This record gives sequence, structure tokens and C-alpha cells, in this order.
Amino acid sequence: MQWVAVVPVKHLARAKSRFSARPANERAALALAFAVDTVHMAMRCQDLVEVIVVTSDPVVRHAVEKLGCTWIADEPDSGLNAAFERGSAHARLTRSGVAIAALAGDLPAVRSDELSRAVRAAAAVERGFIADAAGTGTTLLTALPGIELDPHFGPRSRAAHAASGAIALEPGLTPGLRRDVDTEVDLWDAVRLGLGTATAALALGT
Repeated sequence: MQWVAVVPVKHLARAKSRFSARPANERAALALAFAVDTVHMAMRCQDLVEVIVVTSDPVVRHAVEKLGCTWIADEPDSGLNAAFERGSAHARLTRSGVAIAALAGDLPAVRSDELSRAVRAAAAVERGFIADAAGTGTTLLTALPGIELDPHFGPRSRAAHAASGAIALEPGLTPGLRRDVDTEVDLWDAVRLGLGTATAALALGT
């Protein structure tokens, strides 16, 4: 089975508003670094044949192009779930019979082996999801070939995805895949797990 990852990245000017103590340029830089590290690890995952970034931000487009990643434009102000659906539709239009891995774009501690374990576990269910570290959100939603993705990302998305029939996946130890970063506390938890190169350069000066 072939898997394609879809990673929406919102316009950097509107990203990471909960880092409110930081100036806008720092928030934008962090959001870009999170996305770059997430996409980089997805590109390294041998179980994914393609990574599609959905974004309207030219800075994000340039950054993911440098990684060798596909990008498509999203519809302005259409929201996260519409971006996931747009990316999923594009993947299935250009590649026949692929499974979809809808991946959050703010996982700077994720590792390629975690993604491999997750999609291999997801192959056993029509739709599956990975809950975030807090246990209320979702960092990954999967759909097998021919199955609608039906994303419900947003507040309390874990419960929404479960109610929609998606199965909670337990692929083993995946702390980086579960650690989305929306706050300073989240970021320092990601530091503990080990940051990707782009985020480490900003957060740690390395």
C-alpha cells in the first residue's frame, strides 16, 4: 500500500498566536521551523511515497520546495479541515489508490520511524488517528484507499474523530508524533524529546 502525507501550513502571519509574549516575526519563524522539521521527517519516512504541503504562504512554499516537497495552494480562510481535504483530493487525483496520512504541521520533535510505525498500524483500519500529547487533540488522521478522510481537526478533535468512526491507533512509543507545539510549555516539552534542526536553531541557538 502506498501512503501520501498531507500537511497543511497556515499563513505565517496568522500562525502560533498562543506564543503571544513573542513578537510577530518570532512567531512566524517558529511556525516555519515547526513545519520544516515536520516535513523533513515525513520526507525521510520510507513508508510515505509523497508529502504534499497545503499552504498559501510563499515563504512556506519556498522552504518546502528546498526540501523537494510537493505543495499546492489552499483556499484563503477556508480552515484546516478544508486544507486537509484539498490535499487528500489532490493526492488521489495524481496517484491512483493511495492511502492518506493527514499530519499536523507543528511536530518539531517527530521522527521518521514514528511515522513509519503509525502508518503501518493504520493499515489495519479504514480510518485511524493518533491523539496528541494532551489527549484531546489529533496529530495524525489516516484513511485507506477509497475511504474518505473526513477530518475533524480543531478543539476536542480526538473525540470528534472517534465519534466519526475513526479508530485510535496505538503504534508503540511515538512521543514526538504526539507532541504538537502550540505554547511555550509545549515547546520545552519538545526540547526534552529532541528538536529537529530548524526548530533547534531558533529555540536553542544550535
